[in-house]
Amino acid sequence: MIYLDHSATTPVDPRVVEAMLPFWIEVYGNPSSIYGLGRRAATALEDARARVARILNCLPAEVVFTSCGTESDNLAIRGTALAQAGRGRRHIITTPIEHHAVIHTVTDLVEHYGFEVTYAPVDHQGLVDPQAVSAAIRPDTALISVIYANNEVGTVEPIAEIGAIAHERGIPLHTDAVQAGAYLHLDVETLQVDLLALSAHKFHGPKGVGLLYVRRRTPLQPIQTGGSQERGRRAGTENIPYIVGLACALELAQQDREAESARLAALRQRLVEGLLQRIPDMELTGHASRRMPGHASFIVGGVEAEGMLIGLDLAGIAASSGSACASGAATPSHVLTAMGYGQQEALGALRLTLGRESTAAGVDTVVETLPRIVQRLRGDQ
Repeated sequence: MIYLDHSATTPVDPRVVEAMLPFWIEVYGNPSSIYGLGRRAATALEDARARVARILNCLPAEVVFTSCGTESDNLAIRGTALAQAGRGRRHIITTPIEHHAVIHTVTDLVEHYGFEVTYAPVDHQGLVDPQAVSAAIRPDTALISVIYANNEVGTVEPIAEIGAIAHERGIPLHTDAVQAGAYLHLDVETLQVDLLALSAHKFHGPKGVGLLYVRRRTPLQPIQTGGSQERGRRAGTENIPYIVGLACALELAQQDREAESARLAALRQRLVEGLLQRIPDMELTGHASRRMPGHASFIVGGVEAEGMLIGLDLAGIAASSGSACASGAATPSHVLTAMGYGQQEALGALRLTLGRESTAAGVDTVVETLPRIVQRLRGDQ
């Protein structure tokens, strides 16, 4: 199989599996227990927290472990918004191209908690203008949330510029950085963010574990109640094997980030050029240069995504039409419609995302295979 859906998930690195194994069988204690086995688990937990903090350039105490990127986004947005509601701050700024974990959380706050939301528009390449964010700020703005790298079209947003604006106005900035973990820098001081979400399975770690960076003194109301784990910010016994796996995977990804990003960018260019030369009425979506290195997304005229995906699958190629969290949805992508594409155009969306396993030979196979599939679906043969 040629796997071209790394934005949906990635295979776990064998080195990560090896690092996790002892914490299922040998060091299985509850990290909140005071006896030796529990203390060993607690040591592993805090070691993982410190390793993550070094990559994020933050204090270990500012790292909260969660179950996934969706939970991290929920905790950041709902937790920060509700913490400020009593002070009369009930306004949120975000964009219309966020992941559903953000969009649906903001919608819930509007519908059930009386918040108001302003969506800063994006251009045809999916890029948000920092000045549009600045213009949307009100005295009662509680939070700004802008995705770091878009999961559907790969556009990388100017987070540091938005962060400078947010900090000047004293407003917390959250970024969903789930797609960025393996390929973009994560220094929270450079990015000027107050809350940053990651998910391990996007950078060759296990599914079911994520993290949220929370800057000191950022207001945050817990949304999951119970014990006092994670310094009272996220109740529930910590998943030690998976947290160890997350820390290991993040270190490996960031160590190889520059070389791997350059390799994938070259492969992506080979893929994009090859397909655009061979398939008429096909358009690259997202920003031409400000995009994830292994991310290629298209609108293919005259066909719908389902037919292309089935044809590719039968040829041994795994791809997607957009967010895996919205697969099977009958409606066009909210990201593409926000970028100005018509509904019929958006139904022809195709996403091909490269990763560690990707090779030039695999790219060439896709370049030879997809045009035949499109031609058949268009009735040209």
